[in-house]
Amino acid sequence: MLHYIKKFTFLTLGLLIAQGITAQCENWMDSPDKDELENAHSIYRAALKSEDYKLATEYWEKAYAGAPAADGKRDYHYLDGVKIYIHKLKTTTDEEEKKAIVNKVNKLYDQAIACYESKSIKPTGCKDDACYSQRIGYVQNRRAYDMFYSLNSPYSKNLEVYNDALARAGNDLEYTFFDPVAAMVVYQFQKGKMDKPTTLEYFSKMEEVAAYNLENNSKYGEYYDQAWKAAKAKFAPIETDLFDCDYFKPQLEEMYEADPDDSDNLKTVIALLKKRNCPDSDPFLAKLNAKWKTYANSVNASRQAEFEANNPSILANKAYKAGNYDEAISRYREAISKEGDNMKKAEYHFYLASILFRKKKSYNDARVEARTAAQLRPGWGKPMMLIGDMYATGARNCGDSWNQRLAILAAIDKYNAAASDSEFASEARGKASKYANSKPTQDEGFMRGVKNGDSAKVGCWIGETVTVRY
Repeated sequence: MLHYIKKFTFLTLGLLIAQGITAQCENWMDSPDKDELENAHSIYRAALKSEDYKLATEYWEKAYAGAPAADGKRDYHYLDGVKIYIHKLKTTTDEEEKKAIVNKVNKLYDQAIACYESKSIKPTGCKDDACYSQRIGYVQNRRAYDMFYSLNSPYSKNLEVYNDALARAGNDLEYTFFDPVAAMVVYQFQKGKMDKPTTLEYFSKMEEVAAYNLENNSKYGEYYDQAWKAAKAKFAPIETDLFDCDYFKPQLEEMYEADPDDSDNLKTVIALLKKRNCPDSDPFLAKLNAKWKTYANSVNASRQAEFEANNPSILANKAYKAGNYDEAISRYREAISKEGDNMKKAEYHFYLASILFRKKKSYNDARVEARTAAQLRPGWGKPMMLIGDMYATGARNCGDSWNQRLAILAAIDKYNAAASDSEFASEARGKASKYANSKPTQDEGFMRGVKNGDSAKVGCWIGETVTVRY
């Protein structure tokens, strides 16, 4: 008895479902209101085309209510209804209304699919299951497109619908699927929500659809190709994580062979091979590395010689490091004679001053160079620091104790002047503080009748006039 109850229940349920599908797939062909429904259809279609959504909605509701499947050959009333509701979704801010609209959109898509599955809609020329499958794939693609751009659906759910569309339509799926699928797949991979094999499977399938249509679809093949190229570009941030060296190598070999003697091309191809995770042991990369090394050594040697010939300051620095101070002085003077930039000239004069002071012990000549550096670069504290060091170092050879202490005052004055340059302020103040206890004593000044604040001239080669401080 239970068996018959179950059987009756299943039969009744199947009948109810069939009746429901029949109701939602009704057309106007046998309707007494056929003329009125066809008129409503024509009015709403024209209004929708001109983006008069108010008029379109009014007459679409009439056409849809009386004949959801229009003339029984097309899905216009379902997909046009989707367009109308998507427009409403974009114009409302009410969250509850948005949810209701999303539900209505999904219902319209479900109805269209159900009508194709039951073959209640019979498109002209659609005579086998493959044709109906392709039409369902078309509708699912439209649904997935709206899920991505308008319905704010989760990517995982969105991709499930695209998967179904691909499974049903295969290579005939509209080219509009490339961009959103690529965007979602790349995002899911980057966030660790999709593994590498699945990501590669999507990539391969899209590439297959594009290649098929470029070869076989004379009307839209170029559209598929362009759409795939744009979508493929979205994989650029993750392509090195997906593909190995062998994937990129044919393209890069072709790029190299296009101009094998061009050094820039050689360098670019090597860089791309390494970026694509090609190991140095790869024969192609090893060949290019060897070629680049030979080229680079030759060019570098030539350029270095030319550079040094045109930049005597480089040779001056080399000579200085080698301890050839006279040659370094000569090269810096040559660099000064060829330099037009006062900032660089100032540096060269400073280097000269430093060598003459620290290595040649030619204090007076060193000071001349340091002063020239300061004139060429006003406010630069470094030359003043150097002159301060000259005075502090030379003070012990500057006459009696009084003159030696006046020399220290001259050094402190230079350090204080250098402190106005923020780059050297801390170091300069530190040096000035270091010599604070070496100033003249009041006893020495009293014996000479010199008061605090009087001017006094430093003897010996320094010859500076200082303000006496005890």
